[in-house]
Amino acid sequence: MSESGRAGGAANGRFADYGRPRRVDGGLKARSTRGAIGRSWWSRRFLEVLESFALGTRLTRGRSYARAGQVVRLDIAPGAVSAVVQGSRPRPYDVHIGLSAFPPEFWERIEADLAAQAFFSARLLAGDLPAELEELFVAAGAPLFPAGVDELTQRCSCPDFAVPCKHLAATFYLLAEAFDADPFALLQWRGRGRAELLDRLRTLRAAATGAATPAPSDQDGAITPDTPEAPPAGALRALGTLPPAPLAEAVDRFWRPPVPLPDRPPSLATMPDLLLRQLGPPAPAIGGPGLLERLRRAYRAFGG
Repeated sequence: MSESGRAGGAANGRFADYGRPRRVDGGLKARSTRGAIGRSWWSRRFLEVLESFALGTRLTRGRSYARAGQVVRLDIAPGAVSAVVQGSRPRPYDVHIGLSAFPPEFWERIEADLAAQAFFSARLLAGDLPAELEELFVAAGAPLFPAGVDELTQRCSCPDFAVPCKHLAATFYLLAEAFDADPFALLQWRGRGRAELLDRLRTLRAAATGAATPAPSDQDGAITPDTPEAPPAGALRALGTLPPAPLAEAVDRFWRPPVPLPDRPPSLATMPDLLLRQLGPPAPAIGGPGLLERLRRAYRAFGG
């Protein structure tokens, strides 16, 4: 349901019956102020899928809500996105968007495939999602993005029966920008969080190369108290576990790729905020998402 009117009821489905939305102080505003929302390939791909469902003007209204800061809260968990969106009524609306999380046994297969190729491990450990990742999920029989609107469970506590309403649409757009800020949020929605995925990749890479298994971390980039020395950051964490072979033993395959190459050449497009994506969001005690956004704007300004 949405606040734009009751289907066939006294409100007659007219948006004017509810007036303008109430102003929100400190709401989550979309970084994009005009044009398309979404900068990374994964957020644009997500919105392309959403917009292909032919949802009409409701998405336009939702985009306006997202840019006005009407979304009060946005939380991403395995299989479920929840949000609080302020409309024209005093009480904000509760929004839920469900997408089935992949089961643990599927993630074990995916992690094994990712760890088998240093290219994937290096990019993921560097805080980036390579475009080839989508192909890997498709080949495994479980596309990363929803193929149809029926794969999404959409609920809003507002009084209209339209699905999606503008509150749901606003949540979709803010969700896409959340994927921009942290690409692992997309994987978390599908059932595997950043820390667990990267710890598994480090462990599998270490087992495959015979290197010592790295100590698990409470969160990506955080070293446990028992760890005597922090490991190399980014791609070095993946590639550093590859032992060098004597040239005499490898001369026949020196110019061959160590792992099968993808069907199309990998693309590498870095943004000024790559370091922020590697480190992950800071703890609430030192600024939380607000600090992350301020740093991202500063990085973009200096990078330009």
